[in-house]
Parts: sequence; structure tokens; C-alpha cells
Amino acid sequence: MKPIKVGLLGLGTVGTGVVRIVEGHQEDLQSQVGSPIVIEKVLVQNKSKSRGIHVNPDKLTEDPWDIVNDPEIDVIVEVMGGIENTRTYILEALARGKHIVTANKDLMAVHGPEILTKAHEHGCDVLYEASVAGGIPIIRTLIEGFSSDRITKIMGIVNGTTNFILTKMSKEGAAYDVVLKEAQELGYAEADPTSDVEGLDAARKMTILASLGFRSDVSLEDVDVKGISKVSREDIAYAKRLGYEMKLLGIAERQDDYISVAVQPTMVKNSHPIASVNGVFNAVYVYGEAVGETMFYGAGAGELPTATSVVADLVAVVKNLRLGVNGKQLTLTYKEKKLKTDEQIASKYFLLLHVDDRAGVLARITQAFAEFEVSLESVVQQPNATLPEAEIIIITHDASKAAVNKVLAAFESMDVVKSVKSVYRVEG
Repeated sequence: MKPIKVGLLGLGTVGTGVVRIVEGHQEDLQSQVGSPIVIEKVLVQNKSKSRGIHVNPDKLTEDPWDIVNDPEIDVIVEVMGGIENTRTYILEALARGKHIVTANKDLMAVHGPEILTKAHEHGCDVLYEASVAGGIPIIRTLIEGFSSDRITKIMGIVNGTTNFILTKMSKEGAAYDVVLKEAQELGYAEADPTSDVEGLDAARKMTILASLGFRSDVSLEDVDVKGISKVSREDIAYAKRLGYEMKLLGIAERQDDYISVAVQPTMVKNSHPIASVNGVFNAVYVYGEAVGETMFYGAGAGELPTATSVVADLVAVVKNLRLGVNGKQLTLTYKEKKLKTDEQIASKYFLLLHVDDRAGVLARITQAFAEFEVSLESVVQQPNATLPEAEIIIITHDASKAAVNKVLAAFESMDVVKSVKSVYRVEG
């Protein structure tokens, strides 16, 4: 059988893993697709650089157009990252009838609808399993496994760096800055960790998952994002004392065709499976009307876990080529996007207040909640040995985001409330 020729854009960590798997598993791949899969050309930044894997120097190029314009190449695997230049290459490749496999969450979160529409016009496949949660096959599950169900909620840990930091803070009682530095030294966090710790990386992934799960064109601007840089070890200590773990969660919900998507530090009940997902691992919890609750857990990054997802997509593209059905399984959004208002977004909340330590203060605090119809699950008041104020710890019942914001606004005008130290969503 004629070999399938692949152009590889990028030979970094994931690209190296793709080469290892394609060359090392050739017999297994051929048995699945019926023909050899050959990496024909590889885009690199510097052809003379020494690498951790041998690639025939004749296959290396520093010009992406050598791959995009090559009529012999059937599939382009994009693992170079970036947005605007990468978008240009991929759109041109699709116009030339080439199929695309990408691990680029940034590209798909920002330009996914445009790229998928272009693929549909030219009868091409665009598969992007590796763009979310590394080796966990969550995208394929949402498209195929839940095709007959109606997803109501997707909740997950989709950033390993922040999960590593919060896990270390929880297990060792360490401060955020100390653990961040350790994560950087271990290579889990970048020198500039903003994208991870401020929730932007997770927001891009939740944009992709929400669009697939709800079949609506969710954009990055629709995601309410809050990172972990303000989470203190005191917050985590209080959470543990109350039976919760702190996690940076992506949460996408749908109710009566109205949706909300958020990324925020969240207190998760110890009994919930996601509370026990530690270190750099990822987990995605999916609620379906028919199937109920399901959870997908595994390595969210790394050379071989991510490359495994890339090559699985490559196999799917080649199988479609053999069947002549490329472009037939694209998941285009078809539902009108209706975003929830703050009145429609509801959850439990944890609040930590510093207040005057005198009689009558607690009554004034609880009256503010009553005024805006926020009921309370638990209230704990205690002195703080290091402060002249007392601390009040509150967990609400389900309350709308709008109502809780009104309560917080009311606290600003109360002389007895010295500060609202922390506010977190509560799950499980």
C-alpha cells in the first residue's frame, strides 16, 4: 500500500514523542491503517541543533511553507504552538486539501470555529485531542461517547502546574511563592508562569470543552477567569479543617440551554473524586442526563502522554482516508449560544471575614445574607491570635452569584467588617 506521508510542524517535547511513537510502533500502526505512516518533513527552528532523537537531516526544514506546499504530504501534525502564524499555515494547508492534527489549545480556543469551517469546506479532517488534558481522550469522548446523551456539566482539573502547586500547599502547608519557585525548578512552571497560575491556560481548554460539550460557539471572552496567585496557605488550612481540598477547577454548566463557563479556585468536598487528584495529574468530570456522572483521569502533559493522543488522531485521519470519509465527522457548533446571567449562576460559597470582636457583629453579618435571600449552611466565629479582629467563616447553601455580590457590596459599607479575606466557590 502507498505510504501516508506526514509533515511535522515542530520538534520540541511533543514533536519528539510523535517521532518516537510513529517510528517505534510502525508495525502496530500499519496493522491498524493498512499502510506505512512516514514522517516526510519536519519543521525545526535550527537544523544544526543537536537533538535527543535522530531524524534524517534531509527531512529537516526551517521553512514551514516547505511542508504546507508539498503536494506529497497528506497530513500535517502541528505541535509548534503559537497562534497567528500557525493559523495562517493551517488555513492554507486546508485549502490545499491537507488534513490537520494539532495539539494547539491556544489556536483552537481562539480560531477553532474558523478552522473547522475551512476544513468542512475542503472536506478535510481537523483533530485536536491533545489540545486538552494531554493523554486523556476527553475530546473524543465528548464527540463520540456522549453523542447520544445531553451533557449538563463539565468540571475538571485541566492544568497540571496549578494542581501541583495547590497539592504541595495542601500536603506541606507551604506558601504559594515557595511552591511556585519549586515548580519552576522542576520544569512544571514556566519562567513567566502567568498563563498557568492566572487560569488562562485552563480557560482556553474549557473554551474547547464547553464548545464541544454544549455544541455552542463558546469563546475565550465568555469564560470567567480567576487564578490561584491569591490563594494563601491559611485558605487551604481552613478548607482542610472544614473537609475540603482547594483545586483550580474549570466548570462549564448548562441549564435550560443557558450556559456558563468559569475557571476559579474552588473548595471541593473531600468525598468528591476530584479532591483526590494530586500533583500534575488532570481529571475531567462529565455529567450527562442519561449516563449520570463519569470521570476521566490521567497525565495531562508530557512527551509521550500528549504524543500518544496526537498519534491516535493521526491514525483516525488515516483510517478516514482509507474509507474516503474525511471531513464527514467534523463537529461544528449548531446551538445558539445563550450565556447565563449572574442571577442564573448558582453555587455554594465559602467566605472568610475579619470583623470587630464584639457583641452583635454576627447578627449584622447574618442579616445581610438574609436581606439578599442567601441561606447559610454553616457559620463559625473565632478569635484570631495574631489579629485584633475576630474571624467569621461562612459556607452558604446554593446562592446566585448576583446575590452573593450584593452581600459583598453590603459588607463594604459595614464598619464592623474590616475585610473580606477570601471568597471561593464550593463544589461536591
